[in-house]
Amino acid sequence: MDLQKQPPQPSDRPARPTAADPAGSLRASDADRDRTADILRDALAEGRLDAEEHGERIDAVYRAKTMAELEPLVRDLPGAPAARAAEPARRPSGRETAAYEPGGDNGPAEKLIAVLSSSTRKGRWRVGRRTQAVSVFGSVEIDLTEAVFTQRLTTINATSVFGNVEVRVPENVTLRGTGSGVLGNFEVESLEAVDPEAPVVVVNGFAVLGNIEAKAKRGKRVADLHARMRKHLGH
Repeated sequence: MDLQKQPPQPSDRPARPTAADPAGSLRASDADRDRTADILRDALAEGRLDAEEHGERIDAVYRAKTMAELEPLVRDLPGAPAARAAEPARRPSGRETAAYEPGGDNGPAEKLIAVLSSSTRKGRWRVGRRTQAVSVFGSVEIDLTEAVFTQRLTTINATSVFGNVEVRVPENVTLRGTGSGVLGNFEVESLEAVDPEAPVVVVNGFAVLGNIEAKAKRGKRVADLHARMRKHLGH
């Protein structure tokens, strides 16, 4: 027996991550958010979610910072990652719950409804976090080119049945969207603002024999409007 043999010394190398380290703590990318939004879009088209539920979850998707915040939004839907679908169901807590449940920090959505009629929102107005637009044999126009953005993310949930919904935004905001149409048209001309602090407008929609369209209005910029307002107030 070697009496001089020393007990093994602890390694100086850093410990490897363990299985206990939750994968959900990873930061979510734009691609992760888009994949989650696609699952929600399909669920809306299949009737698994109604327009209000879809809007609440989509709003949370584009506010999510980590994978842990995205996962609860699609856990109960087909297309969710298999590894997560196998986990026992649990009620999200804390920040996760506030992110997507009704009555969280989103507040009530402004509603624009046109049934055999028209509804328009334009000019100098304060934009809320969420707007719900519904057009049934009618027309809805949402013009944000002179609006005041009081938060970075604005979500518009649009439904068109034999109708038309048009959204216009300033050309220096970020514009994103997800949606689909059944014998109808859903079109969002995506924009990515140079300024990382620019407002983000997300348009989600479902059109049945109707049209939903969102794009920038050239020549209209948020900064220009704010500068004119400061001048008007004498600052």
